[in-house]
Amino acid sequence: MGKVGLRHFDDSWFALGWQADTRIMAVELYKDAHHQCLMFTDMNKDTGEAVPSNQFLIVNQDTGAIIDPGGNVAYNELYLGMMRYFPPQKLAAIVASHADPDIIASLDRWMTGTSAPLYISKVWERFAPHFCKPGKTAQRVHGIPDAGMRIPIGDSVLIAVPAHFLHAEGNFQFYDPISKILFSGDLGASFATPGTPTGSLITSLAPHIASMEPFHRRYMVSNKILRLWARMVKKLDIQMIVPQHGRPMAGAAVAEFIAWVQDLECGIDLMTQDDYAIA
Repeated sequence: MGKVGLRHFDDSWFALGWQADTRIMAVELYKDAHHQCLMFTDMNKDTGEAVPSNQFLIVNQDTGAIIDPGGNVAYNELYLGMMRYFPPQKLAAIVASHADPDIIASLDRWMTGTSAPLYISKVWERFAPHFCKPGKTAQRVHGIPDAGMRIPIGDSVLIAVPAHFLHAEGNFQFYDPISKILFSGDLGASFATPGTPTGSLITSLAPHIASMEPFHRRYMVSNKILRLWARMVKKLDIQMIVPQHGRPMAGAAVAEFIAWVQDLECGIDLMTQDDYAIA
């Protein structure tokens, strides 16, 4: 059996928990003899110019996939950081929840540095090449149908879970059936208070709602969509929800988050004529 946990590591293994690292930050979300899930975080913390984001590496046997590889501000550190755990040249897939710049603005460089194809919603299939030089994405962009699909990774798969309008028109989350982690994209995003390690687990939701609520009310499209999503994911065995921004949720916080968002008014629910007035 593998273990879902949180291990921060440098060149050697550390005890479970957070350890300071002034270089490249990798958080081990899961590991067994054949499968590993890593989160890279704070790649652009020194610039202070871009929204902090998380990037993810899934390794199964000798094959890997990167989820939401990020923008150019994260590329160099992420590429070097990955090399300590898996050769980027052996990536089997680049997987994107949607087409925002903090998700795939670095796509041109990944298309150069690897031979991996990009998996992204069919909505963004012909938009993603705009991040690259002409011809670089030819035959390398696979559109995910609206119903989702299973993306092969070694002896396993990543399941593309429909998350349309949360917040992008074509949007997917990715469920790893081995680790039972749901990589949730922008849904579940939080903004850490000063001094809180970005990768530390949220195990009780209530103290963190204040750091999540403004973002979700603005960026999620409507309560109807959240209710449909909640009804769907309750069928999955989820041990951890890991968003693209902020901290992972585990334990009781998983069910608490699903319950919270299914009742949340957001997006168009909150719009009035006052929001559509000429200044």
